[in-house]
Amino acid sequence: MPLLRSRVESANRADGPFPLNNLPYGVFSVAGEAPRCGVAIGEMILDLAACEARGLVDAGGTFAQPQLNGFMALGRARWEAVRARLTALLAEGASEDVPLVAMAGARLHLPIRVTEFTDFYASKHHAFNVGALFRGPENALPPQWTHMPIGYNGRASSVVVSGTPIRRPMGQVRGEAGPEWRPCRRLDLELELGAVVGADSTMGERIGVEQAEAMIFGYVLLNDWSARDIQAWEYQPLGPFQSKALGTTIGPWVVTQAALEPFRCAGAERVNPLLPYLHEARPGLYDLEIGWTLNGQVMGRTNYNVMYYSSAQQLAHHSSSGCPMRVGDLLGSGTISGPGREQTGALLEMTEGGKMPVMVNGASRSFLEDGDEVGLFAQARGEGYRIGFGPCTGRILPTRP
Repeated sequence: MPLLRSRVESANRADGPFPLNNLPYGVFSVAGEAPRCGVAIGEMILDLAACEARGLVDAGGTFAQPQLNGFMALGRARWEAVRARLTALLAEGASEDVPLVAMAGARLHLPIRVTEFTDFYASKHHAFNVGALFRGPENALPPQWTHMPIGYNGRASSVVVSGTPIRRPMGQVRGEAGPEWRPCRRLDLELELGAVVGADSTMGERIGVEQAEAMIFGYVLLNDWSARDIQAWEYQPLGPFQSKALGTTIGPWVVTQAALEPFRCAGAERVNPLLPYLHEARPGLYDLEIGWTLNGQVMGRTNYNVMYYSSAQQLAHHSSSGCPMRVGDLLGSGTISGPGREQTGALLEMTEGGKMPVMVNGASRSFLEDGDEVGLFAQARGEGYRIGFGPCTGRILPTRP
């Protein structure tokens, strides 16, 4: 699909993240006004609440709300109808007056009310690398890993929007003579993509992969900050707990499935056939370049299509016990890592547990230090355009005394 030309000239640049082909949803405010829903278009934001007030779009009054949950709950048919209407309103040559706000003068907010947060472990490269560090290469992958998506339930309360500082946590860690209580010394990032669930399911009922895909509203960049020394002491036998509760940063823009559809592709090669309930009739991943920076320096770069399980498969497995899903549930993909050191999505892998430091702007580094800023980026490249996700950044604050 070629570039769709927009009446907003900044949306027609080949290197811009928000062309008419994209139209990601978010929540914004300007000085003295309440947060409401908007769509990114070039260097502008289309004020969806104002559009509804003028009768330009119909979303049941949900666009005046300070999160997207109300709109998502209207269902896929309404998502598609509104996207078609917005595309027409913002197309080159469209004559209706539309309310646009300069992105540079707006504040971006958490785009969804996060109902629950579940993080998965779906990159085979990442799972092997981390497993080898914790358990040795002979026991790196658990025996069930190639048969089902593995995940853990995280904290919805600590999901924050891009730009929110993250405080270094205190924690209990393994010491020479027993457990110690001290600030985390092995603070890390995790490069992920988050799937936003836009529909409810009923407790006791399972979701098929095809239904699961239809329930996904869109995707956000996601950084699941990790305290590796706390994690190493606490994770057996029940998995991560306080090492993952310190914060999860997501980007402010939710990129829809419709925007990513032209980039659909297969993922990693299967080691063994999956059970029928995880079978996908069509590929469930996307050709999406993704990477991360540390203090402005690009550190890692890979592609989302290295993943072993898609978000739809993760959602289907999540419901396999009859677990009910809710509008606003957030599913982390797990760290996205390719086969090479420069393709890893966490310092734990890149530095081999701190044994192989990396250079960051001339300084040797193994894990994150106070004042460091991590940024995530992603884009899908089309014909004369790209689909971007906007910023996903966080700066580390020192431990609170």
